[in-house]
Amino acid sequence: MSAERSLADTSRRQGPDGDDPLDRIAAALRETGYIVLPAPLPPALLGSLLRHFRSIDRARFQAAGIGREQEHQLNQFVRTDEIFWLDRSNPAVAAYLNWAETMRLGLNRRLFLGLFDYECHYARYDRGSYYKKHLDAFKGNTNRIVSTVLYLTPNWQPKDGGELQIYAPDSDEVIEKVAPRFGQMVVFLSEEFPHEVLTSHRPRYSVTGWFRVNNSLGETIDPAR
Repeated sequence: MSAERSLADTSRRQGPDGDDPLDRIAAALRETGYIVLPAPLPPALLGSLLRHFRSIDRARFQAAGIGREQEHQLNQFVRTDEIFWLDRSNPAVAAYLNWAETMRLGLNRRLFLGLFDYECHYARYDRGSYYKKHLDAFKGNTNRIVSTVLYLTPNWQPKDGGELQIYAPDSDEVIEKVAPRFGQMVVFLSEEFPHEVLTSHRPRYSVTGWFRVNNSLGETIDPAR
């Protein structure tokens, strides 16, 4: 299924007639800075992503760290998840990246964000794993602009934990608690909202990604990750 068709299907499933899901996402980012989408992707694609996730040898996942490039470091006090960076070598991932590209172009047309590309990885949280309160980016010193989390945990129940807790900017006030239900996605401004992943009580799967601007130096394109 094409990215354009899946976005159109999102509109038919979730919104009133004529409601463009990209308009809805852009309006939410402009007005509140985040949006929770109950089911933005087709079930067949979600199933394919989950099968791909589960097919990857556990040894290929790496302990997640903090920071990028020379500042990258492991800190298990802050986070204990494992990650696997994604590319277009798998058809399901390629379809998801096509969908993300449609979103990138749509957000640029509506919000003039200058989004340059999208990077993403699978995130695996085992029983007892967490990610303490943090920002995905720091104001004035980042190229991550819009964050996305797509949940792939089947049959999630409240007792399973692992919710995404979103805080008001520069505050300890919790403004949203997002359940990691299969197929649900949250989109938010990377620089604005501190957030954390609460302790998971069963394996929790997601696709975490970022739309980025290009902080190039001369002719060198700013690298991913």
